[in-house]
Amino acid sequence: MINEKMEKAFNDQINKELYSEYLYLSMKAYFERLNLKGFVNWFNVQVQEEHAHAMGMFDYVHERGGEVELEAIEKPETKWESPLACFEQVLEHEEFVTSRINALMDVADEVKDRASLSFLNWYLKEQVEEEASVGDVLATLRLIGDDKKALLMLDKDLSTRTFVQPVIG
Repeated sequence: MINEKMEKAFNDQINKELYSEYLYLSMKAYFERLNLKGFVNWFNVQVQEEHAHAMGMFDYVHERGGEVELEAIEKPETKWESPLACFEQVLEHEEFVTSRINALMDVADEVKDRASLSFLNWYLKEQVEEEASVGDVLATLRLIGDDKKALLMLDKDLSTRTFVQPVIG
C-alpha cells in the first residue's frame, strides 16, 4: 500500500505531467499557425511522451493500492514571440519538471518508499534526456538567429522525430 504522503505527491505530479502535455499541445498549435510542420511533429511527439509519463504514474499509484485524484489543469500560454522564445520556455519547463521529480524522490526517501524511488529513477533519467534534447534544438535556434532558410532546414530535421512508447519503471 502506498503511503498517503507519497500518494498525494504522485497526484500532484500527475497534474504537472498532464499540464506538460497541455502546454506542448498549445505549442504545437503555435507552430501550426506558423506552418512549421517539423516543429509541429516535434511537439506532437512531446505531447505523446508527456501523456505516457502521466499515465505511467497514474497506473503506478493504482498498482500500489492508491487513489488517483485528478485536479483542474492550468491553462497554458498560447503565443510566443518566436520559435526561440518558445523553446526557451520549453527548457525552463523541463527544468521545472526535473525539480518536481527530484522533490517527489525526496518524499519517497523521507517515507522510506524504496519501490517509488526505484520507479522514479526512470523519470529522472528521462528528464536528463528531455533537457538535452531541448537544449540541442535551442542551441540550433540560437545559432540560426533570423536566417529563415536555416529555420526551414531545422524544421525539416524535426519532422523526422518519432514517438516510441516508453517502458516506464
